[in-house]
Amino acid sequence: MTLSTVGTDDVRDSVDAALATLEESLRQVNHEIWSHPELAYEEHRAHDTICDFLEKQGFMVTRHAYGLDTSFEALSGSGGRLINFNAEYDALPGIGHACGHNLIATSSIAAFLALSFALKKFGIPGRAQLLGTPAEENGGGKAKLIDAGAYKNVDISLMAHGGPKKVFPDQGAADGIAGTLMNARKNIHCEYTGRSAHAGGNPWDGINALDALVSSYNNVAVLRQQLLPEQRVHCAFMDTPKVANVIPESTKAFWQVRSPSLKGLDSLVAKVRNCIEAGALATGCQVSIKEEELYTDVRLNDTLCERYVLHMGEYGRKVLKRHDKVLTASSDIGNVSYVTPTLHTMFGIPTPENTFPHHPNFAAAAGTDEAHVEAVVVGKALALSGWDMITDDALFKTARQQWQDEIARED
Repeated sequence: MTLSTVGTDDVRDSVDAALATLEESLRQVNHEIWSHPELAYEEHRAHDTICDFLEKQGFMVTRHAYGLDTSFEALSGSGGRLINFNAEYDALPGIGHACGHNLIATSSIAAFLALSFALKKFGIPGRAQLLGTPAEENGGGKAKLIDAGAYKNVDISLMAHGGPKKVFPDQGAADGIAGTLMNARKNIHCEYTGRSAHAGGNPWDGINALDALVSSYNNVAVLRQQLLPEQRVHCAFMDTPKVANVIPESTKAFWQVRSPSLKGLDSLVAKVRNCIEAGALATGCQVSIKEEELYTDVRLNDTLCERYVLHMGEYGRKVLKRHDKVLTASSDIGNVSYVTPTLHTMFGIPTPENTFPHHPNFAAAAGTDEAHVEAVVVGKALALSGWDMITDDALFKTARQQWQDEIARED
């Protein structure tokens, strides 16, 4: 069969048929991941569950891929362009899959299977890659995979993130948003070193590392008055005194800094560093500062958004093409969007009123059958979008040019 004889309806029917035969086993994979949440780089059960499932479907899977113990790679097809799908499956401490990464994994697995089967059925040159991307919540798995070469030959990268039906108060009635701007983010670790002394007997001989940490926190609290509406600074005290009668000689803190662009992030990080260093200067402590784990902002691609909106519409879902407000969360998919044209869409699942990710209510919603159904529909739309990028040269060239223009644009 040649490409000219393959109609859109034929491909969609093929996608539907392929996933219909796997509906129950896909649901089991989803439930297994959701029922056993694992933290960053500890997703061994999820890794094995997905790899076992793919191998049962006849795919060759590379486990522990690209030097990461809980990453994997599955490839299918030959010749043509390579479409990447990203499967996340890490959870959050204490509240499990409150960001719904079990649904991300499910939609990406479904998309990979559907596109793989369609390419094989119709004999069309093209390739699909399913990449297991651990540690999105903390650890930056995709950034490490980029450095290891996992995305080197990828032409298009696609994935979807579940959320409430209404992500923004002003978005109106919709089942999702194809293109959502997200903040760039960087982590800062700092450690203050002072000098211990008896808090009652000779406190004047001490240099108080807790005072340095508290001063730096208050400095950032003052800085927040001058932050842009979309900018964020968060802090966790990692090591503090456990007794009150000793002047503490050491404290540690972990900061996350977010801004809508890399340029804005660099400026804000410099200000936060000043706040941290000022705490040391005021108290006489020494401070060690380490910056790491850069998550870039997400570069949107109008062509990929348009194709996804079209295909979701074919399944009766109304999806907005994009929203110009920044979703002030961050993701390492942003890093991928700087190396290849990328779609990171948000799809809605049924949730209680005023429920958002990173809350136990959302974790419960992410485990429902209704959420699973939406993830599979999303997988179909992702697969069909990938088919478009493989088979339509004009669309692919447009998407590629838009990506190049977006990367060149200075915020």
